[in-house]
Amino acid sequence: MTRPIHPDSGAFRPEAVTANPAKGFQFMPTHDEIKPLIEKALDSLLAHSVGCPGALLEAMRYSVLAPGKRTRPTLALLAAKAVATRLGLRAPAFDPIHAACAVEMVHVYSLVHDDLPAMDDDDMRRGQPTCHKKYGEAMAILAGDALLTLAFETLARHYPGPLAGHCCLELARAAGPSGMVGGQVADLAAEGRINDAEAPTTLEGLESLHRRKTGQLIVASLRMGALAGSGKPDQPETLACLADLTKFGESLGLAFQIIDDLLDVSGSLEKTGKMVGKDAARGKLTYPGLLGEQESRGRANRLSHEAVSLMKAWNGAGDALIDMAQRLLDRET
Repeated sequence: MTRPIHPDSGAFRPEAVTANPAKGFQFMPTHDEIKPLIEKALDSLLAHSVGCPGALLEAMRYSVLAPGKRTRPTLALLAAKAVATRLGLRAPAFDPIHAACAVEMVHVYSLVHDDLPAMDDDDMRRGQPTCHKKYGEAMAILAGDALLTLAFETLARHYPGPLAGHCCLELARAAGPSGMVGGQVADLAAEGRINDAEAPTTLEGLESLHRRKTGQLIVASLRMGALAGSGKPDQPETLACLADLTKFGESLGLAFQIIDDLLDVSGSLEKTGKMVGKDAARGKLTYPGLLGEQESRGRANRLSHEAVSLMKAWNGAGDALIDMAQRLLDRET
């Protein structure tokens, strides 16, 4: 069971990535400073998977440790620090790295399964062959299954009961039938690949799809980080923070997906690390397909502005999240 963070412990500490620890333990708000912490923690968690068959562990490590943006775990860490600061705490009440890693495991599981021939049938992911191309479909399915369950084990093993329960519920809702998996069903239905009377055909339907498939895991990343940062899930101040972060994440999640759709139109394999142009070839419902590139970019800007406005009301505590929102809007990968 994880203890509250002690300044001298080896656990994740905000001051490890700060320019000036004397000024409020602020995060350096870029992936470059935070990514190594996340990747080291992921590597350690996978290395301690006792009893895991070697071939399975190799496929899990191949997928998880492939070069990635680490957007969701970064949001979890930034939210933990932002909430701790807003509540007047010196540091997050509990180490948020476990929540961050759990979110990334679920995200990677979803990528491994989405890339399968029965789903999106992709050959490249994060600049390397997809898991099923490297290890075969059976092992890719099992690696995804293992990462999904390891995520919940990580939360249960490293957090005290109430916090673990809250985080597990957040993650299950975001990843399950009313969240990410349900969004994937809608995505396949929109392509005409499965029969579903509710297949989206309009902008409203597209946004509902992406709130589930993309947005809910982004929201869960923020909320799980916030829960670790506060350490008191049911106190009114924490609930107020969670409400703001939910709205922030919903707007940010849609903006993120619009940029993703635009990159599939104008990006390249070299920059994105995955095949581009496949959405149009498949007949996927996308923002550029419905609105055009210019209106899609404008919509992403408006959504990002909505998200930023929420964090500005936090009087500096949310500045790293504001910076992150802008970076996601300006990304080329």
